[in-house]
Amino acid sequence: MEQVLRNLLSNAVKYSPHGGPVQVHVTRTPMEAVLEVADRGIGIPAQAQAHLFDAFYRARNVGSQISGFGLGLHIVHEIVQRHGGRIEVDSTEGVGSTFRVVLPRHQSDGPNSDSA
Repeated sequence: MEQVLRNLLSNAVKYSPHGGPVQVHVTRTPMEAVLEVADRGIGIPAQAQAHLFDAFYRARNVGSQISGFGLGLHIVHEIVQRHGGRIEVDSTEGVGSTFRVVLPRHQSDGPNSDSA
């Protein structure tokens, strides 16, 4: 999960011009833990969002100034799925993006089962 957080934070910073703000929120419900990473960066075109998690895919608005191979979000997607979770994105081109990782919480039967 460290790799997931590292990649999402790195992307948020990389795609936010002039060091725009990046917000991280972690919440939990009895059934799920949710991590959100939001930026006010370049955003993702609507037609590109369906392909974001494909290996080697990069949205057209990235340009050549921002380095990358299009593997980071693919790897994040694979890690999250292997943990039984899902990843979602809300984005508007020119406004910013929010990536949301939703993971199931595994609770034990013991008295201290409230840990995430």
